[in-house]
Amino acid sequence: MVQTKSPATLTISVLIPHRVRRKWRATRSHIHSRLSCTSSVASLQTSFSPADTLRSLRTHAWSIYDVQYLIVAIVLIFSLSVSESPGPFAKTFMAGLLMGGLVLPITRQCLLPFLPTLAWLLLFPSCKYIPADYRPAIWVRVLPTLENILYGANLSNILSAHKHPILDILAWIPYGVMHYVSPIIVSGCMFIWGPPGTLPTWARAFGYMNVTAVIIQIIFPCSPPWYENTYGFAPANYSIPGDAAGLKAVDTLLGIDLWTSAFHASPLVFGAFPSLHSGWATLEALFMGHVFPKLFPVYVFYTMWLWWSTMYLSHHYAVDLVGGSLLAGIAYFWARAKFLPGVQPHKDFRWDYDYVEEGDPQDTGYNMRDIYEDSAPQSGSDICASGSSSSYSTGGRSPARPHSPVDDTQSL
Repeated sequence: MVQTKSPATLTISVLIPHRVRRKWRATRSHIHSRLSCTSSVASLQTSFSPADTLRSLRTHAWSIYDVQYLIVAIVLIFSLSVSESPGPFAKTFMAGLLMGGLVLPITRQCLLPFLPTLAWLLLFPSCKYIPADYRPAIWVRVLPTLENILYGANLSNILSAHKHPILDILAWIPYGVMHYVSPIIVSGCMFIWGPPGTLPTWARAFGYMNVTAVIIQIIFPCSPPWYENTYGFAPANYSIPGDAAGLKAVDTLLGIDLWTSAFHASPLVFGAFPSLHSGWATLEALFMGHVFPKLFPVYVFYTMWLWWSTMYLSHHYAVDLVGGSLLAGIAYFWARAKFLPGVQPHKDFRWDYDYVEEGDPQDTGYNMRDIYEDSAPQSGSDICASGSSSSYSTGGRSPARPHSPVDDTQSL
């Protein structure tokens, strides 16, 4: 049976050159390759069958981004090998529990984005078990020298010169309280109000930023301001315990011994650069600003507040804070360019999204797409049916899937 073209299609074919129409076709394919159906993105996996995981592995389109799991495995193995506690049986049990969680689809969807953060949580406490003979010399003069070169003065010493109980509390709130609960709050906001896929992207960016920062702190150990205030520029060694510095005054005010003991037993005493306090606040401000752009000045204020508190408490130089923010900026803008779903207007919750578009929106010519769809219409259900159904593609960058928006019935 011969298929006839509609009058609109014939008119466009005559008036518009073939080369232009081919460009429109490529543009439309590019748009669809960046769209993901809600049915495969927004929904959560509820299967307990390992067979579904094996099926996902067979259909997974492997890419260079899957190398991240090899890197995470190396960090995890190193952390468990160096750490003297817990014992070998507990380590084996932990490894088996992790592997079992990765086999079940219902737990894999949470563990895969959490793996970088888990690697950091194991790497950081294991740093104290690295033999001093294998660790580089500690830099004592580098950070204060850079401070004076870049800013003309030691900002940390200036801000911490005048102490007051009210200032101690104001510095303790962001540094000692909000810093530790903010990732949980941001994760909840990303899951509820962000587009589908925002939470895994945030989790990976957060984890890889922390792992990178700890590796830099191991390779490039630097003394914090409290060391200069206590020991001057005397050579440092790894037997020197940590110091809570300005937080000891907070323990005295509250009548507790929390921060003094915690910082005294710090596994990474000379990890001043880059500052993860600054990195956390900056990354949280960028991701929260992505989802709630109108509140971005509030997040900037929180970051500046934390910057001041770290220098007031003599825990970081200003150059440490800049380094942490730069590392967070690299993590965020890389994630936004490649993986972060775009926020759509008039969408309040993740369940309101019919489709998501990953990465930075580019000038793909949406008007040309509309013209081309008039000449060559295609149903959304057919496009979605041709996409990959691999749920394992949540790890790394998802392969290009020719998806289009779906209506409510198709998403259900």
